[in-house]
Amino acid sequence: MARPPAELPIVVIPVGTDDAALDACLGALEASTPPGTRVWLADDARVGPRGYAIIERWIAATSLQADYSRRERGIGEVAHLDQALAACGDADVVVLAPDAVPAHGWLDRLAACLGADGAIATATPWCNAGEAAAWPRIGEIAPLPDDLQPLARATAAMPGLCPELPAGVSHAVLIRGSARLRAGGLDATSYGSWYAALIDLSLRLAGLGWRNVLCDTAYVARTVEGVPFEGDMERLAVRWPDWHPRLANFLMHDPLREPRARLGALLAGIGRPDPQRDLFRDRDETGSGAPGTAASSTAASSTAASSTADAAADEEDRR
Repeated sequence: MARPPAELPIVVIPVGTDDAALDACLGALEASTPPGTRVWLADDARVGPRGYAIIERWIAATSLQADYSRRERGIGEVAHLDQALAACGDADVVVLAPDAVPAHGWLDRLAACLGADGAIATATPWCNAGEAAAWPRIGEIAPLPDDLQPLARATAAMPGLCPELPAGVSHAVLIRGSARLRAGGLDATSYGSWYAALIDLSLRLAGLGWRNVLCDTAYVARTVEGVPFEGDMERLAVRWPDWHPRLANFLMHDPLREPRARLGALLAGIGRPDPQRDLFRDRDETGSGAPGTAASSTAASSTAASSTADAAADEEDRR
């Protein structure tokens, strides 16, 4: 049964400079997420005229409870995200990459994973570019799937065992609010990238007895892997000397080989979707709006937003 929006985690998207990726992310978010879900687009003074027009149009049309904030001056990726998380108090929060493309059911299943064990601090879904949580091959970047619907159906049939990960992964990670507060939040002094700050937070949480797990019932695609800033990995190695050997051992021995193979077998047993299916999907399945309206309204919004964004950017260039 789907959870009421108030019981779902807050989704925080630290928006960036890739307008096309952001447009695709917001369109997928609208189509795959229950209406009324709380979404915060947090801008560290990075979005340009095209991106702003896309955001403005999307917020006006979305069925989600969406807000947008922009700083006058950027303070850095980690400090900005740490302040956004702190503003959410003890609420559970998903940090979703601005180039991520979530599949249907992703948020409900992440929330169910976190609720399955009170010791879980972070839950990360499968991803085509998810490093330790990568599918179909660990540690490799696969192309963005053409159709996420079969993967959404296949992951829904997974057993939901929540196996261990070395750390949360930055394409999409659900963080338990109480655990984050106990760990003291992100270290914006030591790290420049969310990628490295998330690893550090995950390791501090593990040291306090919490778990970092894979949500094997959810999938979120991404165009690229997250990357550290210069010097981040060296600082991680100083603070956590066993991190790199531990990650290498995980990637080499692949303890998630069995669930990865199981997901592949489930996907192989699912036929291509009926081309008429989208016309008759009900509200629970689409995650938003009336039958058949979510995808079309999102597409229309994206097209209009792109046109508006182009006009805004042209005007900006003329100035």
